[in-house]
Formats: sequence, C-alpha cells, structure tokens
Amino acid sequence: MQCTQTEVLHSSPVNSSCLFVVISPGNIIGSGIFVSPKGVLENCSSVGLALIVWTLTGVITAISALCYAELGVTIPKSGGDYSYVKDIFGGLAGFLRLWIAVLVIYPTNQAVIALTFANYALQPLFPSCFPPERALGLLAAVCLLLLTWINCFSVRWATRVQDVFTTGKLLALCLIIIMGVVQICKGHFYWLEPEHAFHPLQPYDMGRIALAFLQGSFAYAGWNFLNYVTEELIDPYRNLPRAIFISIPLVTFVYVFANIAYVTAMSPQELMASNAVAVTFGEKLLGVMSWIMPISVALSTFGGVNGSLFTSSRLFFAGAREGHLPRLLAMIHVNRCTPIPALLFTCISTLLMLCTSDIYTLINYVGFINYLFYGVTVAGQIVLRVKEPDLHRPIKVSLAWPVIFLIFWAFLLIFSLYSEPVVCCIGLAIMLSGVPVYLFGVYWENKPKSFNSFVAKLTHLGQKLFMVVYPAEGSEDGNEDKDESG
Repeated sequence: MQCTQTEVLHSSPVNSSCLFVVISPGNIIGSGIFVSPKGVLENCSSVGLALIVWTLTGVITAISALCYAELGVTIPKSGGDYSYVKDIFGGLAGFLRLWIAVLVIYPTNQAVIALTFANYALQPLFPSCFPPERALGLLAAVCLLLLTWINCFSVRWATRVQDVFTTGKLLALCLIIIMGVVQICKGHFYWLEPEHAFHPLQPYDMGRIALAFLQGSFAYAGWNFLNYVTEELIDPYRNLPRAIFISIPLVTFVYVFANIAYVTAMSPQELMASNAVAVTFGEKLLGVMSWIMPISVALSTFGGVNGSLFTSSRLFFAGAREGHLPRLLAMIHVNRCTPIPALLFTCISTLLMLCTSDIYTLINYVGFINYLFYGVTVAGQIVLRVKEPDLHRPIKVSLAWPVIFLIFWAFLLIFSLYSEPVVCCIGLAIMLSGVPVYLFGVYWENKPKSFNSFVAKLTHLGQKLFMVVYPAEGSEDGNEDKDESG
C-alpha cells in the first residue's frame, strides 16, 4: 500500500486554520531562551544592552517575517526560502540554500538543542561543577537516537510527544516570569537600575555585539516555519500576517521579561558562570522545589529536538521534488508514512555535530549561515518587485522593511566575520562546496548510463532496506495517517 502526498500532509500539525495562530509562537519558543541569555550577555557586556539586543532581535524578526509573508503568498510553494531563492535567483542559489540547510543548519540546530537538554538534565547531578563533556555528548546522542526512532515509527507518536513536552517550556517560562515579577515587587532590581544596567563588565565591542545578535536570533528560530508548509495552509493571505502580528510580539515580550527575571535573582557574573541559567535561577528562588526548573527545561528541549526532526522532512521533500536531492531522501514508509531515510540522514549528520560540546560556537556557526541566506531571500523580494512589478501579491509590504532588514543584515555579517573569522569562513566553505556537487549532480543532465544505473540500484536497495516509496500524487480525500496499520 502506497502513501499519497495528501496523506503525508494530513499528518501535519498545521493543517487547520484554527490552530494556525497558536502553533507559531509555540514553534518559536524553545530551548534558545534557556541557553542564549548567557551568550547574549557575555557579548553585550552589560545587562541594559543585552535587553536592548533581545528587543531589537524581536523587531528584526518581525520585519523579516513580514517580508517572508509576501514571498510566501507570491510564491506559494512549500520549502520556504529554498523555494523563493530557487525561483528568483535560479537553481544554483536554491541548491546552495538547500545544501547548507541539510548539512549545517538542521543538524547544528538539533545538536544545540540536544546538548541543552543534556546540560539541564545533568546539572542537578553536578551542582558544584559543569557536567563532563563526554557525559553531555552521550546523553545528547541518546536523546537524538530515541526521538529519531519515534519519528521513524509513527507520525502520531511524534505529534503526541510534541504536545506533551510543549508543556515543559510553558511551565518553565511562566514560573521564571512570575518569580521575576515577585522579585521586582520585593525591590530586587539592582541590575535593572540605569546606572547599573549599562555599567560595562568589559569594554563594548561592535563585533561582539554582532555575535550577541546571532546568539539572540537562535532563540527566535522557528519564525519562518509556516513558510515551509505554505501549500498546506488554509487561507494563508489572512493567517500568515495574523500569525506574525500575534506571535512575534508575544515571543519578544516573553524573552525580554524572562531575561529581566534572571537578573533579579543573580548577578551578571553569576549568569555568565552558569551553563544552565534556569537551573541556577531555580536554585536561588525555589529552594526545595528547585528540581522543577531542570525537569521543565529538559522536557522543553526534548520536545524541541522532536519538533526539529518532525519538520525537517518537508525541506527534504521539497528539494527532492525539484531534483536537487536524491529521491530516496523524500521517500516514506509504505505503511507508517514516515520519512525514514531523511530522518536517518539528519540523525547521522547531527551526531557528527555532537563531536563538539561547545554550544555557543555552534550557535554562532548556524546563526551566521542562517542570516546569510535570510538576507539573500529578502534581497530576492526586492529583485522580484523590479523584475515582475505586476505579479499578483495578495500581501504587499512597503519596500522600506526589506531595506531596513538588509542594512541590519550587512552590519551583522560584517562584524560577525570580523569577530569570528574561522567559524564564519568554515560555514562559507561548506556552502561553496555545494557548487561542484550542483554542477555534477543537477546541472550535468546527460550522465553516463552506467552512473544512472548505479544510482538507481542504490535507490532500489534503500527502498527495500527501509520499505519506503516516493509519495504518489494522491487525491484530496486521503485518509489521516496509517501509523497504526503497521
């Protein structure tokens, strides 16, 4: 029995317009707010500037989301910025976006979240020191392997895990903000007073401030998730802007007040000395109930890894549909309708990323590459306005917004490259390594028959090994999912 595309789409959690607005903020709020505050504060050098960076990052995220909303309804294809870059700038540019997402962005993002889970899960066992790096890597790997198995086994199980573990981050953040308000009411706001908030712990540096924005942007990751499933959305012309106007201000509010709460309970030095900020916060304010915080954050980050695995398969499908990825990576199990090859590929590449347990280097790594292509995509919006001014645009934003974003984008990339040249250059080198792959795998169409035969045999072997098929162009009355049939 062969699954259809319709059946795969029906297993999506965003296939209902009534859930649309709720899902977007839930998808953005994740592990970042529990790991990024340390990196933002270290690079900003003062509490006041760190809070400004958190606020401005939210504003820039909203601007970029508006630009993506116009592109999403003008080019209504799933695949997000990969589809937009490909249609505007051509196959090579789109392939490089896909290449870097498959090799760097998704694996690195999942590695960071898994390591954050390991940090918070192990921190109570090592109250006076940092957990051993080997223990962090092993627990992160176990988390990743378990969730990969769940996602391979059942779409329904994966969505249930997401629903259950979402409560973890909501509980942790609500508790942090409430405790912060209580602290302020008690008069514990020394580091929020202007003369103390902007006292630099070390000299200000523009390059480090740029890195602070990269660290903060990691916490907002997920704002463009809905653009990856545009074809699945009901009434995107109304719901895309609504999701942006509700979710991003709400997320910004939560992030800023969570950071305010942190500094009501600990000094900047204590915050920067902690690898698990929420655990330290809980130990200071919750007493014997401090165990609630690491458990809540561990639940949140566990669900974050699951959500990233769950959504990554859509990008694989979009790339394979355009001939930019092997068809095997877009295939799904004949009964369970789960994208087993894509999940296993992502799992293996993420395990390789776990070779380093330096979370903040990984965040800089993925942040630089992400912003590089965000800028290319938003520039494509301007190019499309010039090339096709009469194209139907159900959502049309002022060109001032992409211009503002590109000015900020240029500042961020130039100073990030100045501050972390090795990390940024490695990312650029990995991206450019996709050029020969594109020329050989996509651009060169008349390959020898022996090569095509070899690829076909490998694909057939993979199909038999994983029991997967390419989803058929099914009718709209497909069943829900067939997880339970296997």
